[in-house]
Amino acid sequence: MEPRLKKKESCLSCVVNQDVYEKIQGKVLTAPDRVGKRGTKPCLFGKGGTCCHVCNMGPCQIIEGVEEMRGVCGATAATVAARNFCRMVAAGSSAHSDHGRGIAEVFYATVHGEAEDFEIKDEKKLRMVAYYFGLDHKKPVKELAKEVAVKALEEFGKQHGELAFIKRAPEKRQEIWRKLGVVPRGVDREVVEMLHRTTVGVDQDYRSLLKASVRCALADGWGGSMIATELQDILLGTPQPIRATVNLGVLKEDMVNVTVHGHEPEVAEALAIAAQDPEILEEAKKVGAKGINLAGICCTGNEVLMRRGIPIAGSFVQQELALATGAVEAMIVDVQCIMQNVATVAQAYHTAVITVSDKAEIEGAMHMPFDHHHPVESAKKILREAISRFPKRDKSAVYIPKDKMDVVAGFSHETILYILGGRFRASYKPLNENIINGRVLGVAAIVGCDNFRVFERTHAELAKELIANNILVVVTGCAATAIAREGLLSPEAASLAGDSLREVLEAVGCPPVLHMGSCVDNSRILIALTEMVNAGGLGEDFDDLPAIGCAPQWMSEKAVAIGNYFVGSGACVVFGPNFPTEKSQVATDYLFHEFYNIFGAPWVVARDAKDFAAVMIDKIKEKRKRLGIDKPKPRILFDMAMRRALEAPKVSPFHGLGCFGPTHLRVEEEAEA
Repeated sequence: MEPRLKKKESCLSCVVNQDVYEKIQGKVLTAPDRVGKRGTKPCLFGKGGTCCHVCNMGPCQIIEGVEEMRGVCGATAATVAARNFCRMVAAGSSAHSDHGRGIAEVFYATVHGEAEDFEIKDEKKLRMVAYYFGLDHKKPVKELAKEVAVKALEEFGKQHGELAFIKRAPEKRQEIWRKLGVVPRGVDREVVEMLHRTTVGVDQDYRSLLKASVRCALADGWGGSMIATELQDILLGTPQPIRATVNLGVLKEDMVNVTVHGHEPEVAEALAIAAQDPEILEEAKKVGAKGINLAGICCTGNEVLMRRGIPIAGSFVQQELALATGAVEAMIVDVQCIMQNVATVAQAYHTAVITVSDKAEIEGAMHMPFDHHHPVESAKKILREAISRFPKRDKSAVYIPKDKMDVVAGFSHETILYILGGRFRASYKPLNENIINGRVLGVAAIVGCDNFRVFERTHAELAKELIANNILVVVTGCAATAIAREGLLSPEAASLAGDSLREVLEAVGCPPVLHMGSCVDNSRILIALTEMVNAGGLGEDFDDLPAIGCAPQWMSEKAVAIGNYFVGSGACVVFGPNFPTEKSQVATDYLFHEFYNIFGAPWVVARDAKDFAAVMIDKIKEKRKRLGIDKPKPRILFDMAMRRALEAPKVSPFHGLGCFGPTHLRVEEEAEA
């Protein structure tokens, strides 16, 4: 580890804001307390994937290689570990994809005149999505939006054929998927089939199961998650770089504090609109507040951060602590990653925890269903409840830490195109050229959750080590919030980067770590990698690129699905500090070694920041060697004739149909013919 990047750790480093944590001691038990007070460690059979509980003859604890320790039905450790892994992929895929379906329903209602308050904000992206759905992208916007809405919903229930966005992947990757028979048909079909395969007495060959898990995961990454990201951008706006702040210090003593927590951004978007309504502001002033202060938690926080600059109060591990400040009037929660204990913590204060999704209620919380046909009206009802709590705030119990950090977020793949090449030369070619000439060693993605059982600030230390070694880093999800707290999402952090990476960052004005969104927005990374392939010079597929991903503190089943669709797409993924099949060496070897032969990319496991950095740097260097770009190249000053002779980048249908790019590159039917 770079000595200049070392940071002294606290005694309980999974607690982010220890001063706030100390204030809540004795009032309620929180997650760190439960970790410390548990008398037993996690069961090794369960943690290693070899506990089978899919029938009532079990649970069966399996020991690999011991005949009498197979399942009652004879299931081997490899079968059980593969089955459990597949079920995690199915659950994670269903979560992200159901999020996508929810957005598709909001989109449908909006463009068909059945809902108010939202509108089409990105017409160019609408036309790009229409292109991939096989529609005539030249039609009038209103007509086209209705057709896109129908097509998007159909992607979930399709029974045959291929998901539309599969065509966005590199051609070589599409050929691999078709040859292997893992191209997803419909999102729902793949999740249901995966659950069927893993029930008692169905698919009992670990190789067959694990290969099928890729098809299910691809249905998420290139299906449900990508639909969610694209429709959110069309409806709410495609993110562009924006300055904001992060950490609990964003809460305000003199305002009604409302935290938005979960994953579906239409709720937070409606609250943001309603919070500016003169009538609502007047009601807040009547109770002595200066206004409404919205702050994000978890991935909903990432969504409103990117589009509106609304600050993030905290990540997954900070959700209880946000309430423990005593300054939050209401925490609005929808779906995913919401701890049941927030309702218990809130009861120690004046705070209301308000559930808004009919899919996710919490015992002890207030339920106020969100009507996506009347979003702002629903948001106003929620804010009025929060306002009514402000006079009940115990000022003596309020403690808002001063810690907060400035960040720059909003790096959608369209934005990166523009920053690298400008409006009329939008391309990833400048990035590719800097990778080829060695100024940028490669690209690394740090994604996933944070975790109460990880006692190291892995995300930040890993990011510092990577950028110090001239690797450009992109982040999503709660990993982004953790890295933001360390100041790495600001252009000033370029001073921590290696000399050559710093030179590139200063030229384009970027932070060394690019915030690309929430966990569904890992689909943005898929498109960014595709654009790198299209730009040329770094191979023909993901498995050629000097790029790698990791989830150093994974917590949710969604992380397993994300990792699996990246591996299936040809990008190596490093997981840690443990892996869900570790107690079956046979199943683990298949994922770590045979997947490399099948998909061109393996899973890898690492334990701490130092291990992650070593593995990721080595893998990127291996890719550079295979590409023949591992030796430094001399810098050449191009004259105008040499510039004109440059090979034009491969043009994908994305160019000219998305947010940026010259119109002369637009792909038309006549040109294709």
